Amino acid sequence: MPPRRRRSAEPFREKFPEPPASFSEYGRRIAVEDGIAAKSRRGAIGESWWSGRFLAVLEKLGVGGRLDRGKTYARAGQVIDLAIDPGEVVATVQGSRSEPYRARIGITTFADEAWDAVEGAFAADSWFAASLLGGTVPDDLEDVFARVGLSLFPTGAREMPMDCSCPDWSVPCKHLAAVAYLVAERFDEDPFLILRWRGRDRSTLLAGIRDRRDDTGPAVTPLAQVVDRFWTAGGPLPEVGHTDTAAGASEELLDQMPPLGVSVDGVDAREALRPLYRRFGA
Repeated sequence: MPPRRRRSAEPFREKFPEPPASFSEYGRRIAVEDGIAAKSRRGAIGESWWSGRFLAVLEKLGVGGRLDRGKTYARAGQVIDLAIDPGEVVATVQGSRSEPYRARIGITTFADEAWDAVEGAFAADSWFAASLLGGTVPDDLEDVFARVGLSLFPTGAREMPMDCSCPDWSVPCKHLAAVAYLVAERFDEDPFLILRWRGRDRSTLLAGIRDRRDDTGPAVTPLAQVVDRFWTAGGPLPEVGHTDTAAGASEELLDQMPPLGVSVDGVDAREALRPLYRRFGA
């Protein structure tokens, strides 16, 4: 299902129709008070697979030392503000001129029909649905998008247009690179921002998954409504025969269970129990 195309915004760099012969005349960058600085102080920026996939597109362009200078800008706090919205990241970056530059990193948002397919795929998989509804983004999130014919991340520079109001006509310039490195750290902190960038905010996505789970999932009494009679013996058991269980139904109790506050080797107890529930329901 093809993603919807966004109309291109007016380029920031129109105010600079001719690139200068040299940038040395602009001097040193102007320090920013209370700017947004990268948490990483040395080495690579970005810890998760999703921030790595995002930065891989940037690093494929190979524009000399601009990426390194952008990393320096990011760590120095030269970015004044940054917003991740559907279809674009827009930031203000202080360079060597008195007027800060405006930098933008765009992406094509997915059409509503495409997001419907994604939400349906999430809702059909108990593991993905439970993880997302619990506030966790699974590592294999990208696979779900691939199942419905979409690529979560841009595959090249053409799918991620960038623009900056600075005089440097290289793309990305150091200001764009600084913004990209900070975006990667934002993705580390909240991977739902990747989905927002692609056009679907967290609350809308989770509401869509819940609606589909309510429509298609088996009826399950909420745990809170039965916990008071958990240890009470019921009536005589009916004769038990073999019945086919819908895939994922055995995990519904785990999905209803509130957080236990207990972990096993760093894994939430509910998720540690999930493989056993899957085997019971097989």
